[in-house]
Amino acid sequence: MTLYTLNKYFARTLSVIADMVKHPTFPEKELAVVTDINKQQFLVNSARVEMMARKQLNAALFGPHHPFGRYAEADDYDRITPEVLRSFYQRHYHSGNCTVFLSGKVTPEIIRCVEETLGDAPWGNVAAVQTVQLPPVQPTDRKRIFVERADALQSSLKMGSFVMDRLHPDYLKARVLVTLFGGYFGSRLMSNIREDKGYTYGIGSGIVSYPGSSVLVISTEAANEYIEPIVQEVYHEMDCLRQDLVAPEELEMVRNYMLGDLCRSYEGPFSLSDAWIYTQTADLDDDFFNRSLDAIRSITREEIRVLAQRYFRPEQWVEVVAGKKL
Repeated sequence: MTLYTLNKYFARTLSVIADMVKHPTFPEKELAVVTDINKQQFLVNSARVEMMARKQLNAALFGPHHPFGRYAEADDYDRITPEVLRSFYQRHYHSGNCTVFLSGKVTPEIIRCVEETLGDAPWGNVAAVQTVQLPPVQPTDRKRIFVERADALQSSLKMGSFVMDRLHPDYLKARVLVTLFGGYFGSRLMSNIREDKGYTYGIGSGIVSYPGSSVLVISTEAANEYIEPIVQEVYHEMDCLRQDLVAPEELEMVRNYMLGDLCRSYEGPFSLSDAWIYTQTADLDDDFFNRSLDAIRSITREEIRVLAQRYFRPEQWVEVVAGKKL
């Protein structure tokens, strides 16, 4: 939950929020309205080729029965009842599983209000602390997966490969490689596939992190006849990074972009709290920001090539296309 409020109203608004957290009611009539709205939005999103490709990629990488490879179905919304929510609340909402982040004009009075409202005594079923043991992944052995939508005007392409998790020594410098490859407007993928070839309006890459693993994903949407040429150009750009050193000017441009983006993540009270929530929930240390800065500033052209050779291996990638068959 997120609360934005003026300091002079903080005590009153926090009291309302605390009552909602500690004593939720889950009224049946209001719940039915919320679930119906969400179900309709789910049905709209499920018909989009981008969502179809995303769901199929995760199922292919993790396995259809793994929590990260399994998605909600429309019927699941009909099974959400006040009793289901109360049961979930009892297991997960309690003082032993609650962390409060404060940013902005934080005064001793603000801290006192939080401690008195949420920290003066245990609340909820504190004994219900649970640990989740994830099953092993069961990736597909298929290289290309096609999901048909006969009336699609264009196709969605998603390519994915398992890479290092956020705690791996390669992670911070690999983010520089991924940004250079497809993580900003001046990237290799954008320059080649959008600017030079004109195959798509936009294409990008990014590392999607999960507990214990991460997936490097490449995403784009394009006219059906351009999908195969795009795939070929993606592998071509991987091959270039595996074989050749990047130009000093290109690496410097990526550095400047990433340093500016990192600074924006810590420039205001809202972005600052989001950054610290990220480090907390991802089990990262308090020095993550400084280590990120060091990685961006210190990475060399040779390290970029070594990382590309390590993680840009075509045989490890799964390709998913959702759209109309040609």
